[in-house]
Amino acid sequence: MQVKLDSNGPIISPSAWTPAQFSDSRAWSFTLTSAQQRALVDCGRGANHSVLRRDLGAPAEKWSHILNSGPGFVRLRGFPTGVLTAPEIERAYLALGTLLGVPVGQDREGNLITHIRDERRAGPGIRRYQTSLSQDFHSDASDLVGLLCLRPAAKGGRSKIVSAHALYNEMLSRAPHLVEVMYRPMPWSRHAEPRPGEISHFELAPFTTIDGMPRISFIAWFIRQSQHHPGAPRLTADQLAALDLAEEIANDPSRQITMEFRVGDVQLLNNTTVLHAREAYTDHDDPALRRHLLRLWLTVEASRADDVLRGGSPDVSVDP
Repeated sequence: MQVKLDSNGPIISPSAWTPAQFSDSRAWSFTLTSAQQRALVDCGRGANHSVLRRDLGAPAEKWSHILNSGPGFVRLRGFPTGVLTAPEIERAYLALGTLLGVPVGQDREGNLITHIRDERRAGPGIRRYQTSLSQDFHSDASDLVGLLCLRPAAKGGRSKIVSAHALYNEMLSRAPHLVEVMYRPMPWSRHAEPRPGEISHFELAPFTTIDGMPRISFIAWFIRQSQHHPGAPRLTADQLAALDLAEEIANDPSRQITMEFRVGDVQLLNNTTVLHAREAYTDHDDPALRRHLLRLWLTVEASRADDVLRGGSPDVSVDP
């Protein structure tokens, strides 16, 4: 990957992309072959992972390069959900993840897979990913995130992605002083019941530099909701303006690539260079047909995200 960056200049890298560069989806969307599907089925049913490495090892290296040194997003089509039981799907999905990184826990219980669906419940403990509501642009708490579609919505629920590095460059062009603001720690709500003696927020800068490259950790509503906690530092006018500008840039449709989930699609994203959002959706009345995705968080060998987040968020459950 060719990267050019100085302390006052924009990022020049494949990760700072615009949708116009991807008129052909074959650059980032790959359909699994029958041999690759069979290997996933075998792993789901208990076969050694060497079977998967034999048939998917080489393509996984290509996908890893795209994720970690390229534009930062990949879609796989044809994951064999239709011939596997629910536990087998999870085993095969985790096996696939090990070709790209190391699965990490997503909650206090250390669960490696999270079910993304509308639970049709209300209350303070319900996260947005457990509803059919839209979610604005954000990153998850890991180096890479995967979403496997078991069932799409009846209507809506499309995924949208933007280049976090292109967003960085646009902020630098419009308001460089706000880029500096994003490099300073901000309070984030933990969104969990604090343990005894534990405070209800933590502090993290949305922008940080790792190995000379800006890395983005952005969940604006976690930052704003920290203000509900009396002990959290108050957000300044500049901090609020920086969050607003980042969201304004991300929500420009000309900067977005939209993906419609099909059964068996796996969306893979680099959390430090790509932000993602979800449209609101309408579900089927039949519970057996309702939208259902499986989320996987992965760390990679080279440090990508801030260490506060890269092994899973500190007692928060992120809304993808």
